[in-house]
Amino acid sequence: MKGNSIHADQRVGIFIDVQNLYHSAKNLYHGRVNYKELIKNLVAGRQLIRAVAYVVKSETAIGEAAFFEALEKEGLELRSKDLQIYPDGTKKADWDVGMAVDAIRMAPFLDSVILVTGDGDFCPLVDYLKWGVGRLVEVAAFRRSASGKIQEAADRFVNIEDIPRIILRK
Repeated sequence: MKGNSIHADQRVGIFIDVQNLYHSAKNLYHGRVNYKELIKNLVAGRQLIRAVAYVVKSETAIGEAAFFEALEKEGLELRSKDLQIYPDGTKKADWDVGMAVDAIRMAPFLDSVILVTGDGDFCPLVDYLKWGVGRLVEVAAFRRSASGKIQEAADRFVNIEDIPRIILRK
């Protein structure tokens, strides 16, 4: 953990890029993430202050409401936005700025910020949280689909693939 250790009195916040996790689990393992195991493993006996999942709603997705309900059942606070479809047919489903703003807003109340994403676009956020506000920053993602830069930038990288019972098969 690069000189930092996990201890029971740490206050942690978890910020989950659901789109990133969903597509990685689907493409790498043809399965889905067991969020209950993920949260338990990431908290690791520490004090969970807040766990937020960032989701995108689309009008055509089958089972989406049940999936969102299951996330809430596991104790995740959902932040959602509608999928944007532009006149040329392109789609945009991006929570990067919202997730970054929430992590920065919550940082004063946390000892460790856990970003669950493999997206290298979050490297400036990792650097700011570490060097700008002095927080421990952990990143959790599937190593095979995670940016090498974000793995290196984090104080601690958790390879989700190493968590037992993390993948649920359909």
